[in-house]
Amino acid sequence: MRNVWGALIAVSVAGLAVSAQARELKPNDRYMCSWGAGTAARAQELKLSGVSLYAARQKIQHYKFDKSWMRMMAMGITEQTYDSPTRIKPAAVRQSFYDDCVKYKLARK
Repeated sequence: MRNVWGALIAVSVAGLAVSAQARELKPNDRYMCSWGAGTAARAQELKLSGVSLYAARQKIQHYKFDKSWMRMMAMGITEQTYDSPTRIKPAAVRQSFYDDCVKYKLARK
């Protein structure tokens, strides 16, 4: 009897794990992660080219954003990018940001 219960519990836990991994991101979440990754990559490009944080903020102020939340989010992403001591390439920053954003969005579901 214990073996049966143990097997049932193992199968149910495995089923939950598979269903958690199979979750899909909503198109809006995927867009937000992609947009944020692009913003982080642009900020890293500016940082590596020697542009000051002040000048980067000024550039962000002149961008035209589609949604109202994007400007402040871009400011935050840029500040965090400049505060980081890393000197990795912008493409690596883009991929890292996107991967972490997707993990975060999936974990919230």
